[in-house]
Amino acid sequence: MKPSFTVKNNTTNDVLMNKNNIFHFIFLLCFVPVSLVAQDLLPEPLPFRPLSKQAKEIPPLIHLRLLQKFPVYDSLPLSFKNTQENKILHEEYLFPFFEKLCQYHAPVRIVHIGDSHVRGHVFSITTHRELERIFGCQAVFPDSITYQTSGKAHETGEPGLVYHTIGINGATTLQFTSEERLHEIADLHPDLIILSFGTNESHSKRYSSEEHRQQLEALLTLLYQSCPHSLIMLTTPPGSYLRINRRKKVINQRTPVVVNTLLQFAKERHLPVWNLYDIAGGKNRACLNWKNGHYMQRDQVHYTHEGYRIQGLLLAEAFIKAFNHYVAN
Repeated sequence: MKPSFTVKNNTTNDVLMNKNNIFHFIFLLCFVPVSLVAQDLLPEPLPFRPLSKQAKEIPPLIHLRLLQKFPVYDSLPLSFKNTQENKILHEEYLFPFFEKLCQYHAPVRIVHIGDSHVRGHVFSITTHRELERIFGCQAVFPDSITYQTSGKAHETGEPGLVYHTIGINGATTLQFTSEERLHEIADLHPDLIILSFGTNESHSKRYSSEEHRQQLEALLTLLYQSCPHSLIMLTTPPGSYLRINRRKKVINQRTPVVVNTLLQFAKERHLPVWNLYDIAGGKNRACLNWKNGHYMQRDQVHYTHEGYRIQGLLLAEAFIKAFNHYVAN
């Protein structure tokens, strides 16, 4: 049988009882935790992220905003052919740096050193502005940086990312093994040092891969001595042309030899490396891609403002991809 329901007219006592019940409910509601009555769901707990091999524990105060993936865009021009995925090879060696960045207790510093490609500021400044846009810019003052100014950031002392640059026109790896340059780098207290060399090495007619490796080894040893807590990352040169005579230039065929030396050295020394040369087309297409897109200057060694801007965006995007993989793992 279905249960029957009887509807009665409310008497005066019934009305008073209902009012009392309402007041009683409101009284109890005042002592119920807000989280139990709110319609918005509580955020789900963050997924478990295993620690990097070099980190013993996750500090209790982590800047939670950084524990998320960020969108990554592809800045490679559509006209480029024979390109490769824009990523940092051996990116897992950067994970301890990302660990520090996520702790958000103090400034975390990158020092980017190199030749004229870095000295021109456009390449490196584009990278650092993109990374500041993602990871926050409160650690540095918004000073204007031009070719006439230093590429060193003016720090505020606040937590966040700091990106310093030191470039020397015509520099090779060897130029930064001097005591003066090592002190200059160490005084910035870098957590990550990015080395961008190779163009000038490749323009030496007497280039020797073995000699290049010895110079890299010497610089690495000195940097570890002066900056013992720093990670080191390499980048490869973008490619260039050689002048044969007043009117003719040809693609520098020593560049891929230099690139292979850097890649092999990075693999053996467990260093992350960003291989711009192969990303932009490699031996067969890199120089042609940059030249045909009018991204090279007339000397076909240096790049236009837009060419350097694209390279800076590509480095930032590869860096953000590596961070996303860190968060996912």
